[in-house]
Amino acid sequence: MSEELNKSEEKNLETESRWYVVHTYSGYENKVKANIEKIIENRGMEDQIHQVIVPLQDCVEIKNGQKKNVQRKVFPGYVLLKMFMNDDTWYVVRNTRGVTSFVGPGSKPVPLTDEEVRAMGIGDTVEELDIEIGDTIEVKNGPFAEAVGQVDEINEHKRTVIVKLSIFGRETPVELDFNQIEKL
Repeated sequence: MSEELNKSEEKNLETESRWYVVHTYSGYENKVKANIEKIIENRGMEDQIHQVIVPLQDCVEIKNGQKKNVQRKVFPGYVLLKMFMNDDTWYVVRNTRGVTSFVGPGSKPVPLTDEEVRAMGIGDTVEELDIEIGDTIEVKNGPFAEAVGQVDEINEHKRTVIVKLSIFGRETPVELDFNQIEKL
C-alpha cells in the first residue's frame, strides 16, 4: 500500500513543477543564479526549469551617519528553483559551479511544501508587466531609485528589463528586476 502511495507521489512530482532549494558556497548565490539561467538558455530547458531566485529584502543601513537603502539576501548561501525534478535537471543544477548540494536527505532533493512557499512569499504570483520596449519607467528601489529611463529589452524568463538610464550624462544600459520598476 505504501509503495502505491510513493508511486503516485512520484507521478505528481513529474507532472508538476515544484520549488527546490540549492545550497551554494557563501557569496556565490548571484553567480549560481546567473550560471543556471545561462545553462537553461543554452540547453533550451525553459520548459523544465522555470524560475531561479535569490530572495532579497530591502534594508536601511546607516554608515558614517548616512542612511542608505540596501538589499540583503534573505537566505544567504541558498538559491530557490522552480523546476521539474528529473535526471537532466538534477544533473544540470547539481553540477553548476558554486552549487554544493540540493537541500534534502542524502542526494535526494525535497521540494518545499505549499505552506513554506506561501510563507516565503514566492508562490505562483505571476506579475503581469504592462511595459513594452520604448516605454518610460521610474526605478522604485535599489541603487538607481527615482531614476527615469527607457525600456530597451524585456526578458520574461529572467523577469528583468534592460533600461537605458542617464548616468553621468551618458545613456547606460542597466538590468533591473520587474519589481524594481514602475511605468510612468
